[in-house]
Amino acid sequence: MKRAFAVLVLTVLGACTSAPVGPYAPMDERARDTSRAEALSREGADLIASDPAQAEELLREALTADLYFGPAHNNLGVVFLNAGKLYEAANEFEWARKLMPGHPDPRVNLGICLDRAGRVDDAIESFDAALQVSPGYLPAIQGAALATVRAGRNDERLAGWLDQIVMRADADRWRDWASAQSAKNAR
Repeated sequence: MKRAFAVLVLTVLGACTSAPVGPYAPMDERARDTSRAEALSREGADLIASDPAQAEELLREALTADLYFGPAHNNLGVVFLNAGKLYEAANEFEWARKLMPGHPDPRVNLGICLDRAGRVDDAIESFDAALQVSPGYLPAIQGAALATVRAGRNDERLAGWLDQIVMRADADRWRDWASAQSAKNAR
């Protein structure tokens, strides 16, 4: 009978010391399922606008499959940003930024988040970081220009940013906005 008890105690203690389970638990390299994370992240990204709750669920599942899959963090950050959860969004964009060092999107998204939080200097710094990773990246240029104008800041780069937006933007609203700002600055 004592032996059965000892086995039970070891089993219970083993359960207490096992690795935590969840999307933010440290992960053994062999346990990562990057292809599943990628598929779930793509599926979640497709639902961000139409069904954000389902998108969030899929993206959390993707991170459970592979905590280190940067695009899932970036996409989950977008879900949070759209819901106005700026702290949560910024946290996910920071994860994505670290996991995707050569990609500008997490930096642009972090810049948008910081701008919405009223941290204009940090936002512009994040847009600048995106431009360092990908020079001429239009979303970073648009974010930097918009944050600079809304804050009423003087920045020698603003005229160049506005020119780039006028020449390269797909949406008329961006071109019209940039043209109007250029005209105001010329006065």
